[in-house]
Amino acid sequence: MKNYLNFESEIKDLENEIENLKDPYYNKEGLSEVDTEQINKTEEELNLKLKEIYSNLDPWQTTLVARHEDRPKSKFFIENLFTDFISLSGDRYYGEDKSVIAGFAKFDQRSVLVIGQEKGDDLESRIKRNFGMMRPEGYRKTIRLMKLADKYKIPIISFIDTPGAYPGVGAEERGQAEAIAKSIECCMSLTVPTFAIIIGEGGSGGAVALASSNKVIMFENSIYSVISPEGCATILWRDPKRMLDAAKAMKLSAKDLLELNIIDEIIIEPTGGAHRDKNKILENVKNSISKNLKLFDDVSGEEVLNQRKNKFLKIGRDKGFISNPEEISDLNQPTNKFDKFFKLFKKNKVKVFSVLALIILLSYIIL
Repeated sequence: MKNYLNFESEIKDLENEIENLKDPYYNKEGLSEVDTEQINKTEEELNLKLKEIYSNLDPWQTTLVARHEDRPKSKFFIENLFTDFISLSGDRYYGEDKSVIAGFAKFDQRSVLVIGQEKGDDLESRIKRNFGMMRPEGYRKTIRLMKLADKYKIPIISFIDTPGAYPGVGAEERGQAEAIAKSIECCMSLTVPTFAIIIGEGGSGGAVALASSNKVIMFENSIYSVISPEGCATILWRDPKRMLDAAKAMKLSAKDLLELNIIDEIIIEPTGGAHRDKNKILENVKNSISKNLKLFDDVSGEEVLNQRKNKFLKIGRDKGFISNPEEISDLNQPTNKFDKFFKLFKKNKVKVFSVLALIILLSYIIL
């Protein structure tokens, strides 16, 4: 049974009509024939309607598409894009987190580490996967594996799909914030190429913890934001129903984020969303991964590290005090001679005050 979003009522009607037309016993007259001409005409009308609707999605509708329950999940991409996948479990501190799948695999005969935040496909698997919301042990597991991949110079590919990190009491007691911070720190310190692909929701620190990568790539109808539109609307206006206003203000769509240089690439989805043609989206993702892996074939570990660091340091600084944001290497602002003087004074203030006190004392004695 297909699932439809609230703005897809016309699409639902057309698809139901096509299904009925394909049934030879649908006609009231009982004729066992299929009207192929009418089917073709209705299918053309359906394609036009899909293009019309999906070319004019507002940010809230894009959010609904990103959350679509039929949308392909991380497990689907891992099973169909990689071979010889070996799943690895546990953080060696507390336990296993089922909301993230991680392990080593082959992509076009090349070893890679694959990490995927998994929401699940049905109610049972969603409960098992905690709806894609990782706990501290999940982040610590990925840190352990990322360090292992870095040791053996293996590229890392992450599939991001989470509404956010799990906010439960147990997760907070086990150090949720610290685990996310450590994960970001680990991602930024790696000397191997890292690629993060946001396939659905990229929510808050739960996504950033694994998306601090050399290349951040988004599906056309995915979202990436610091908070959900409902959460933002609740905080700003005390009204979760103003999610459309929040979604517009947050610039959470792939197109907006590419213009802001927060992401690096958009993977085009089939008309109507990734769930309508899974083979096509698989092909598009495979092409993107192949292209980006080749970009780093002859790049040294130090260059990989600096590229990632500079990429994040220059976000939002294009119109700031930096004349050439491409050459940013640290967070220090440009200094001048006065800055150097004050730094020197601060470092030697005890000596300076001692000399001044001695001068004042000698002046008093002489006078």
